[in-house]
Amino acid sequence: MPTIANRVAQFGTTIFTEINELALQHNALNLGQGRPDFDGPAEIIQAAVDAMLSGKANQYAPGSGPLATRKAVADHVSRFYNLDIDPTAGVVITPGATEAIFSSVLGLVDRGDEVIIIEPYFDSYVPNVLWAGATPTYVPLRPPDWTLDPDELKAAFNAKTRAIILNTPHNPTGRVFTLDELTLIADLCKEHDVIVIADEVYEHLVFDGAQHIPMATLPGMLERTVTVSSLGKTFSLTGWKIGWVYGHPDLITGVSRAHQFTTFAANHPAMVAAAHALALPGTYYEEFQAMYLTKRELMVQGLRNAGLKTRSPKGTYFIMADFSDVFDGDDIEFSRYLTAEIGVACIPPTFFYSTGHAHMASTQARFAFCKSDDMLRQAGERLAALSR
Repeated sequence: MPTIANRVAQFGTTIFTEINELALQHNALNLGQGRPDFDGPAEIIQAAVDAMLSGKANQYAPGSGPLATRKAVADHVSRFYNLDIDPTAGVVITPGATEAIFSSVLGLVDRGDEVIIIEPYFDSYVPNVLWAGATPTYVPLRPPDWTLDPDELKAAFNAKTRAIILNTPHNPTGRVFTLDELTLIADLCKEHDVIVIADEVYEHLVFDGAQHIPMATLPGMLERTVTVSSLGKTFSLTGWKIGWVYGHPDLITGVSRAHQFTTFAANHPAMVAAAHALALPGTYYEEFQAMYLTKRELMVQGLRNAGLKTRSPKGTYFIMADFSDVFDGDDIEFSRYLTAEIGVACIPPTFFYSTGHAHMASTQARFAFCKSDDMLRQAGERLAALSR
């Protein structure tokens, strides 16, 4: 009898699927998946409707995306980061950031290469690297500050290192990498001739004066960095699955050649609407951050009142919390207990670590606060049962 391919046999159902199903079963408030429970701006949705009704956007788009959308990405990068990106050869629009990262790995990494992955990582990174025939090398962020050990990072680079996948602002810890940290990574990449695949989907979600610094803006890094971002995170339209990659044409050529045989093109009307979204005024981003600052404070207060130890994240809409004072068990047991017995779903972060480093997060849980204020208040009320 035929069996599944070896390349997928080692991967089971994702933890997100398990927790989502458990949350439905127990009618839990789902703070697990980073899925907003509210819509994005009405004018962006209307732009997609108008594109569909125009009769000009219901067939295949160009493989790299409509030129207007690629130009909108390049203009956005120029506007916020003062980078000069060629919209015709330096941008690819993709069906979400996940596919953007996969196409970047496939288009830039060869069999036998090594790719540095910073832990905890987004769960698609490791399968992407393995499917390219490369070997992941893991460097952990250490709690409670979630910082890198410079010596561990330096030791991860060698003659076989082809790329490093860097996520900042960082999911799931909420860290925003500092200029000193980015400079260390950049210097090592230049020394060892390494490419950076920069996952910057939370680029506009930073708090408390933290500044997102794109890796591509550091001296000598534009020509060795491909940067990934997403419509879903900045505009609360995750279901549209629109992402993009930008960078030097010499690297984007590789991404584009992989992308054309992965999905060819993304959703045409949604890409047209993305161009509209990226042209919104700066007030949108200010209001976006203010909205999430309120949500962050509701989440932090609810967790601390329940007896969990946490630090306010500087970026993203995720927060890590240490539950060891209120629960005697590991993160998987805690996540199942919290979902089934308390009625609040979260994600156990050991799934975002290699086996050798998973113990670092065994008393941590990840909570998403991209939810309505009412849901976050209700979650806080339910979580309070942990401290009784």
